[in-house]
Amino acid sequence: MSDEPKEIIVIGAGVVGLSTAIKIQERGGYRVTIVAETFPTDPRTIRYTSHWAGAHHVSQAFGDVRQKAMDKETFEVMWRDSEPEGNGVAAGCFFRHNHTEFRADGVDPSPWLDYMPEFRVVSEDELVTNSTAGYTFMTFTINTPAYLNWLLARFLASGGTTKRVQLQHVSQVFGSTQHPVAIVACPGIGARFLGGIEDKSVYPIRGQTILLRAPWVKYGRTFSGADGSYAYMMPRCTGDVLIGGIKGTNDWNPVPAAEDREIILTRALALSADLAPPSIRAIRKPTIEDLRPLIIDEGCGLRPGRKGGIRLEAEWIDSGTGEGQEQRERIPVVYNYGHSGMGFQSSWGSASIALDLLEDALENGEQEGGTLIPADSQPEQEARVDVAGN
Repeated sequence: MSDEPKEIIVIGAGVVGLSTAIKIQERGGYRVTIVAETFPTDPRTIRYTSHWAGAHHVSQAFGDVRQKAMDKETFEVMWRDSEPEGNGVAAGCFFRHNHTEFRADGVDPSPWLDYMPEFRVVSEDELVTNSTAGYTFMTFTINTPAYLNWLLARFLASGGTTKRVQLQHVSQVFGSTQHPVAIVACPGIGARFLGGIEDKSVYPIRGQTILLRAPWVKYGRTFSGADGSYAYMMPRCTGDVLIGGIKGTNDWNPVPAAEDREIILTRALALSADLAPPSIRAIRKPTIEDLRPLIIDEGCGLRPGRKGGIRLEAEWIDSGTGEGQEQRERIPVVYNYGHSGMGFQSSWGSASIALDLLEDALENGEQEGGTLIPADSQPEQEARVDVAGN
């Protein structure tokens, strides 16, 4: 048996593609190339989802056992990597803090948040206006631009390679790279359009965010209203705070909307008056006008929603090699996309599943390998991480 490493192509350089590429690479025995149109080092674009993420780790797995397992594994990896005072390998990309979920929708998140450090139900006198229940715990917020570049640097430092290609069809990787033994497709929202996939169950869930300069805020909050409204605030290690809560299903608008800006500011201030400068709070009740001078950035992104939930499965395709149709070599394609707002919080967990699917396919061949690992339930629930912070 040859000791040469097996060539693997990963399509996509978002948080899911990068994490999956690293997971495969660090297993050993593989030489991994990431093929993508956009990388973390590029200017922000609506075509690249991960740059726009919030993002904090607050699972919304509901009754989905698979989702909870992916989220839990990812949390454990990131909690270790975020260890402060130099012990965590990526500590500078994270901010550990207390977070409180306020709810008015009757949902109890305890069954899928029970692994969070210091989890407890808050008392009635701790509730914010209009909330009926609250749950508090320790988590972290990710400085997404820094973290994405750290992932890319980690991949390259371990011998990975990248190739910038504007793919129109999956088969184009055969002409642009070394011949791979397998492809791992992590194209995010691009799965709807990429030839060879063209998954019409993928759709955008538009998010819009505002970044405030508010270094005095050291905790995070979310609010889920009985009417479906939603708001969040996420402090970052930079001293900035990301606020948002917009979910526009099948909304492709690539620019921030003025109406959404007012909704975000109003809901965020209702969630915590501490967003306003201390000097203003000391003399009067703050208004959203007090938040406007703190705005340093705003943007929007397209969460890669998918009817049916995350696609994690393998299938076999013709590689296009050989002298005739009957002689064409067939190779496995492992799919890992459709994370909606769950990309960052389930990245390492879904990467582990993708690696298992890859190795099963390569070991057992087309007849036995690459079986679907099904979702358990409620694929339509959007989690609170990834595009625009969710």
